[in-house]
Amino acid sequence: MTTKLFGEPVRRREDGRLITGRGRYLDDIGHDALAVAFVRSPHAHARVTDIDVDAALDVEGLVAVYTYEDLLGPMAEPLPVLIPHPQLTAPRTGYPLVRDVVHHMGEAVVMVVATDRYVAEDACDRITVSYEQLPVVVGVDAAREARHAVHEDVPDNVAARHHQETGDVEAALAASAHTLAFTQYIERSACMPMEGKGVHAAWDPADSSLRVYTSTQASTSVRAAIAAKLQLSLEKVEVVAPDVGGGFGVKIVHPWPEELLVPMAAIALQRPVKWTEDRREHFISSAHERQQRQEIRVGYDDDGRLTALDVRIWHDNGAYTPYGIIVPIVTATQLVGPYVVPTYRVRVDSVYTNTVIVTPYRGAGRPQGCYAMERTMDRIAQERGLDRAEVRARNLIQPDQFPYDHHLTFQDGRPVIYDSGDYPGLLDKLTALVGWSGVEERRAEATARGKLLGIGMAMYVEGTGPGPYEGGHVQVLGSGKVLVSTGLTSQGQGHETAFAQIVAHELGVPIEDVEVTTGDTRRFGYAVGTFASRAAVMSGNAIALAARGVKEKALRIAGEALEVDPSDLEIDEGLVQVKGTPGISIPLRTVAVLSNPLRYAFDEAAKQATQFAGPGDDSKPPVAAGDAPGLEHVDYYSPVRSTFASGAHAAVVEIDTLTWEIDVVQYAVVHDCGTIVNPMIVEGQVHGGVAQGVGGALYERMAYDADGQLQNASFMDFLMPYASEVPDIDIDHQQTPSPLNPLGLKGAGEAGVIPGTAAIASAIEDATGRRIAAMPISPTELYDLVRDDAAGRVAPRRTGAMA
Repeated sequence: MTTKLFGEPVRRREDGRLITGRGRYLDDIGHDALAVAFVRSPHAHARVTDIDVDAALDVEGLVAVYTYEDLLGPMAEPLPVLIPHPQLTAPRTGYPLVRDVVHHMGEAVVMVVATDRYVAEDACDRITVSYEQLPVVVGVDAAREARHAVHEDVPDNVAARHHQETGDVEAALAASAHTLAFTQYIERSACMPMEGKGVHAAWDPADSSLRVYTSTQASTSVRAAIAAKLQLSLEKVEVVAPDVGGGFGVKIVHPWPEELLVPMAAIALQRPVKWTEDRREHFISSAHERQQRQEIRVGYDDDGRLTALDVRIWHDNGAYTPYGIIVPIVTATQLVGPYVVPTYRVRVDSVYTNTVIVTPYRGAGRPQGCYAMERTMDRIAQERGLDRAEVRARNLIQPDQFPYDHHLTFQDGRPVIYDSGDYPGLLDKLTALVGWSGVEERRAEATARGKLLGIGMAMYVEGTGPGPYEGGHVQVLGSGKVLVSTGLTSQGQGHETAFAQIVAHELGVPIEDVEVTTGDTRRFGYAVGTFASRAAVMSGNAIALAARGVKEKALRIAGEALEVDPSDLEIDEGLVQVKGTPGISIPLRTVAVLSNPLRYAFDEAAKQATQFAGPGDDSKPPVAAGDAPGLEHVDYYSPVRSTFASGAHAAVVEIDTLTWEIDVVQYAVVHDCGTIVNPMIVEGQVHGGVAQGVGGALYERMAYDADGQLQNASFMDFLMPYASEVPDIDIDHQQTPSPLNPLGLKGAGEAGVIPGTAAIASAIEDATGRRIAAMPISPTELYDLVRDDAAGRVAPRRTGAMA
């Protein structure tokens, strides 16, 4: 076969459309639709005592005003807890519109519908909401003190207490030759996709059907939520994710209140209705992530090998828990990383605060876990006077130990078992790629220029491709075009290209003939969604299985037409031919026509097909029992458990001792995502993740004051790295295929962001000799830290120093 596309760096086919302005995003839809705007709470915690809309009724162009009192049936009930858990003992969710009490700044209290957004905003300005302010809880430390309650019926502010343990930790710590105890923080952050959320809904009264476009990562789940909350038949609801300008996790929540309220208004008003989130709304009403307090105790021997690890975490889940406690559970179960941890205990209190909800943001608990584990490895190295790379090497799981069972369990109760990997190989490649052994020469050169130079590293293991399932549909048309659809959505990851590569490879057709559709419930009704680095693993394998089903049928039909055993046939460049005898062949498009036993010559392919049809056999039906007309197949992939990708990152920083500006001057990545479909796409994912990792380490933070007011709710005040702050990234690949799925794939989407905070913290610490215990860190904070005589100092043991 000449068709070889799997593993090739095929250029992203969607880019030409997207970068020339021919994409179709949510706000490109429905220019004639009625527009929605919201009155949102200016307070973090308050009781709504009155809503006066009279002044707004005089605004020309106002169509409707909705408050909680206008919500009926299931719409008047709290939003769902999407992922319940037995340890989530006090789950709380909000309402589509505030019922009585506001629990965070930015909650929607009133929805206004008008002829355009400007009119809707004017009407919002005339609505007066009266509040009785209540005590505010901000940050994990305030939540754990519990002087005030976020929810009246949860006096200790604890939503969940999660506990996992293997072995007797206290006994192991007591028996350890050495122990350490320290506390560290990761601050609250948030993702900033180029496109905010948005919803467009149109109701067709003729057949009582609803079509919704939404900028989502989970179109099928939004569909189910709309049908349930608005009491519609599922088959009467269509949900389409158009081009989505980034998600990073914030768009996996389903449903957002607006995804229910906008369709509700469209049905009530019998008019198309649209809402597009503005940037301030995204800051104050969408999801945040990351904030944790981590108290760590570790035991180790003279050689720096782990003997026991005890981690106590307080996790800030904001005002509500719509996504359950998946983020802290991911932290707890994946904190151990690539290391042998003989005895392990993790205890997490997931606490309420009067701040925006916390749900998965690219990495989803893994950056926090990596930060805890990798900073622990650094501390051991410092205390024992060992090279940081050597300490890691001595603790790594070895290649002959796979599959490796950590005796922990995921959210769904499935065990944490690493499927495959080569962690020593990752470390060896990383130290070579970054020049770990030669850093002292670079340090001396930087010193001569008046700069402090430091190097740090971090390793990680990431559970990817979780179930329960995804599906794929592949259909060959009489024109030769191959239609592919899957239910999960795309937010710029290159799915259109990668899935086309898989089908072209499996089916033996030109990639130009493959058309891919994602996130459209009209094409594929059952799906889970795009998150947790699962698209290639889940939909990729489902699409491959569907393509194999099509191929099997195509060879059978072609074999009958050519009077050849199907096992002697192959498909190459869209031609079904006898292996080794290309002259005996039939076009795949003709096989598609033959698969439908009609005898109508609509086109040349159909006319040609009749030449192969031969005389009819009146002893058999035209369509055999168990068969179906058409050259198409639907299949699903449902894994027994997650695959585990892995990697190692290293960062080199230079610090200006006049401004204390931190410059990441080199960044190296070695990544293992199993079999690679398209290395160009994988590297693009890594680059984007590293950029967010740099942001999380040095820039991104949500700055709340004690009253729960977000102080930096705009791009004027919220810092993100520009391209000038993201270094050139050196990437090396390692491939240890997963034995758990047909293609051997592991996920890649979140890998770039997971170790960034830990690696950069390690590098800053190495450069300054000061203990870095909270991230992100600004130049001002670093300046204060260096000049604080009470701050922790790091022993001057340099890279490459061995015991």
